[in-house]
Amino acid sequence: MFSKFLLDNAPQQVHITQGDTDGRGVIISWITPDEPGSDTVLYWSENSKNKNRAEGIFVRYKFFNYTSGYIHHCTIKNLEYNTKYMYEIGIGYTIRRFWFKTPPRTGPDVPYTFGLIGDLGQTHDSNVTLTHYESNPKKGKTVLFLGDLSYSNDYPFHDNTRWDTWGRFIERNAAYQPWIWTAGNHELDFAPQLEETTPFKPYMHRYYVPFASSHSTSPLWYSIKRGSAYLIVLSSYSAYGKSTPQYKWLRDELPKVDRSKTPWLIALMHCPIYTSNSHHFMEGETMRVVFESWFVKYKVDVVFSGHVHAYERSVSTIHFLIQEAYIKYCI
Repeated sequence: MFSKFLLDNAPQQVHITQGDTDGRGVIISWITPDEPGSDTVLYWSENSKNKNRAEGIFVRYKFFNYTSGYIHHCTIKNLEYNTKYMYEIGIGYTIRRFWFKTPPRTGPDVPYTFGLIGDLGQTHDSNVTLTHYESNPKKGKTVLFLGDLSYSNDYPFHDNTRWDTWGRFIERNAAYQPWIWTAGNHELDFAPQLEETTPFKPYMHRYYVPFASSHSTSPLWYSIKRGSAYLIVLSSYSAYGKSTPQYKWLRDELPKVDRSKTPWLIALMHCPIYTSNSHHFMEGETMRVVFESWFVKYKVDVVFSGHVHAYERSVSTIHFLIQEAYIKYCI
């Protein structure tokens, strides 16, 4: 006999992201709703019989009248490149098994396919979007997520159960390939009327990223390398003016990019700095004023954004003037 309660506490909302700068690490995250359960991850390469063990942590948070489950995060390091790994989480009858594949070693001639998703939410159209990505014949290996996840703040009292339903929704993909996270306006969850004044509280408890490995002071801006790409994640809704931590970090980060090793330099941010959409027109203007000259100086190849619920791709533009080369902005 086994306990129904034990099964009710099975790991759920499983998702992974890159766990270091270079792609040899992975962060595995999941939630047990009622009890802490186990923080342990067992993992092994596809062709090995020897299981390795990694220990994680769990965190919880409260938001107004909601208390989260036990949010587990476990970082696995020193993996082999270009290798398929199996992993298990849970205890006894609740054990669940998944797999992921590490990227190839970083290099200039390494082909790699990213998927782009933003403003996903959890409607019928959200399911259509994720299904479309999963069925694409080009087979994306990693999702670059451009912000706006669960849209819980659109519901009364910022209904945080919507974070749980969204986590269960994306598990079918996010448990098997990394999603690289960018925070959007719907992650702010700043609600003084509910006495909730810590921005990004649910998001930062649930979605860990390897910000410290790129010497960032915040999980809202960080960088990683994957394949032939150097990815820089920025926060449209955190301070970025001169002398702020985000400003100083990006100022110091861009000169570190070695184009002989990572020829693709890609920036991710939620709010586009160029858009023709009338509803969101010029919302990204202050970030454009602050950062665009650096994007030009360091020859950023492409900037991906979300926020605008439409597809736009611009010609190369600097200071609102069309250029023959330089940056191309995709939204």
